[in-house]
Amino acid sequence: MNEVLEQIQQRKSDRVPFDEARKVSDKELGQILEAARWAPTAHNMQNFEVVVVDDRILVSAVAAIRWPVSATFVRENYQQLSFSEEELTKKKVGLLGTMFPPFMRTPGAEIPEEGPPFLPSPVLLVALYDPRRRAPASEGDFLGIISLGCVMENMWLTAQSLGIGFHIVSALSAPEISKEVKRILGIPAHLQIAFACRVGYPQRSNGKYLRVRRDIESFVHRNRFGVPYTGTT
Repeated sequence: MNEVLEQIQQRKSDRVPFDEARKVSDKELGQILEAARWAPTAHNMQNFEVVVVDDRILVSAVAAIRWPVSATFVRENYQQLSFSEEELTKKKVGLLGTMFPPFMRTPGAEIPEEGPPFLPSPVLLVALYDPRRRAPASEGDFLGIISLGCVMENMWLTAQSLGIGFHIVSALSAPEISKEVKRILGIPAHLQIAFACRVGYPQRSNGKYLRVRRDIESFVHRNRFGVPYTGTT
């Protein structure tokens, strides 16, 4: 199998504590950041900045931020869950309910006021979006937002190839949280937090969990929409 495709298929989100005593070396971080540097961006505007947070005091300060649990997220998340491997295998989209705490997979459960605590991590990467750097005539900057996804994927796959854990912490880009993160890290007002990610060596495995994807024939069309593509073997 193609080595790049193999890394893509093995990529995962490490939702576990990272070993704070085991440092991610500057060489390893350099490779991850080099991958970000070469990510394709709309009009080559390179509309991002990255803050590497490896000072334990700053990581702890960010980790100490508490955020409210979104009732909308809980409700919509529940609608997308499967409650058995058989159900998930059949649906091919969404996640297994056991990946979430009981209140997120139990209808009518009381929703806590605060989200779960920040898991230990020796390094936090904060990717910033600069809306001033956009392609010409691109109001809304849809391709610029896609570009940030390319930055994320490049870094993620590089970390994966190095055996380093990678976990997106989406809560840090939420409006009510990002303001405090920006204050702690001295981020200018015109920049937005696109995403943040924990980087490090997992203390333990995620454990085995079912990963599913739609079949190619279910989302690829040949020549005209609705005509299945059947060129794969």
